[in-house]
Amino acid sequence: MDSSIPSNHRTQAFWDHYITILNIFRVPERYHPWYQKHVEQFIAFQPDIRLKQRSAEDVQNWLQILGNQPQISSWQFRQKVDALRLLYSQFLKSSWSKDFDWDYWAYDSQPLGPEHSTVARTYEMIDKRVTNPKNYLGKAFPELYRRFLVVMRIPEYSINTEKTYLAWINRFLMYHTSRDIEFLGETDVASFLEHLALKRKVSGATQAQALNALVFFFARVMEKPLGDIGPFARPNRPKRIPIVLDQQEVTCLLSQVTGVKNLMLRLMYGTGMRVTECVSIRILDLDFSYKQIVVRASKGNKDRVVPMPMSLSSELKAQMEKVRLLHEKDLSAGYGSVFLPTALARKFPNAEYELRWQYLFPSSRPGQDPRTGIIRRHHLHQTAVQKAIRKAAKDASIIKRVTSHTLRHSFATHLLESGSDIRTVQELLGHNDVKTTMIYTHVLNKGGNAVNSPLDNLQL
Repeated sequence: MDSSIPSNHRTQAFWDHYITILNIFRVPERYHPWYQKHVEQFIAFQPDIRLKQRSAEDVQNWLQILGNQPQISSWQFRQKVDALRLLYSQFLKSSWSKDFDWDYWAYDSQPLGPEHSTVARTYEMIDKRVTNPKNYLGKAFPELYRRFLVVMRIPEYSINTEKTYLAWINRFLMYHTSRDIEFLGETDVASFLEHLALKRKVSGATQAQALNALVFFFARVMEKPLGDIGPFARPNRPKRIPIVLDQQEVTCLLSQVTGVKNLMLRLMYGTGMRVTECVSIRILDLDFSYKQIVVRASKGNKDRVVPMPMSLSSELKAQMEKVRLLHEKDLSAGYGSVFLPTALARKFPNAEYELRWQYLFPSSRPGQDPRTGIIRRHHLHQTAVQKAIRKAAKDASIIKRVTSHTLRHSFATHLLESGSDIRTVQELLGHNDVKTTMIYTHVLNKGGNAVNSPLDNLQL
C-alpha cells in the first residue's frame, strides 16, 4: 500500500472518504469495488511515490500503459480514467488535475467502428457487412445488398451518402413488404414519396433525398432505371441560411475549450475544414514552407489546399513533436502502424509505420482495425470534437445553435466580410458551384438586401 497511508486505520479512512466521493458523484454502488481496484492498481504502479506527490505525467504514463492493452474494452478504460479523475480532482484536489485533459483519455479513445468513414469505405469490408447484415436489405436480399455496397464503393461515394441511401432504401422496401421486389416500379416510388410528404410531414429536401436514393437503387442495383414517376405530392422546400457566429462569439466559444481540442477548434475556424477533415489530418499534410495544409479525399473525393493559420504554427509543430514521441512508444510496444487509404499499404509495405503517415490528432489509445483485426492507433473520433463544441457553446451562453459546421460557416462569412473574393472562398471550401458559396453573403452589407429599416429614420 502507498506510504501515504501507513496504517490500517488510515487506510480504511482513506477508502471511506473515497467511497463518499463516489456517492456524491452518483457512481452506482455495484461499481465501487471496481473503482477501488483501479486506484489500488495505480498505487502499485509506483509504490514508492505517495499519491499526492505524483504528477500529471505519472497519470499519463499509467494511462498509456493501460491504453496499449487491447483486452481492456473502451468502457473499462473509461472507468479506470474516471476512478483517477475523482481521486485527484475531487479527493486529493491536486492543482494539476484542473488542467489535465481527462476527457481526452476517457471519451476521445472511442474506437473506429466498421461504419466509420476512415475504414468503412474499403472494399474488403463488404464481405463482413454482407455476412452479418444489420438492415432490412441485407437480411432479406443479401445479393442486392452486396451489389449496393459494390456500386457505392467502386466510384467512392461518401460514407454519409451510403448510409443515407441505405436508410431510404430500407424504408421503401419495408413500406412495400407485401409486394414482390421484382415488380416494384414507378407507381410504388410515387406512393412512397407521397406517404413521406402527407403522413410523415418531411421537408422538401428530405423527400428529394429519398427520391435520389431510390433512383440510384433502381438504376444501379436493380438495373431497372425508373421511367416517368408522374405527379406526386411535394412539400415546399424552404430556403435556409447558415448560422454564423460573430468574432466575439467565436472568441468566447474557443475560450471554453482547452487541450488538443482547443487547437482543433481554432484550426477548423482558421481553415474552414469540416470536422472529419480536421481529425483525419496526417503529419505529411502540413506544409510550413508554403504555409498551407492539404485536405485529402474530402467531400467528393477531392483534394484541396487551405491556408495554415500562422498563429498556430508553433502549436502545430509542438503537436507534431507529441505525435513523434507517442509513435516511438507505440513502436517499442509492438504497435505503431496506421490505416492507409486505398492500396498504399500494399504498394508501400512499410509506410504505415512511418511518422509522416501518422495522424496529427491521434486517439488516446490504440484500437482494433475492424477490417483486419490489427491493433492500430487511429485518429481522434470526431464525436469527441462535436461534444466539446456543444459543451463550449453552452458554457459560453451562446444562444445560437452551434455545431462543428458553424465554425466553417463563420470562416467563410468572416473572409467575405474582410474583402476576400467569393471565388477564392469557394475554392477554400471545396464547393463545386459558386452558388453554394453565395449563401454566406446574407450577412454582408452588399447587394439589394443591404437596406436600413424605415423605423431607424424616424425621429422618435
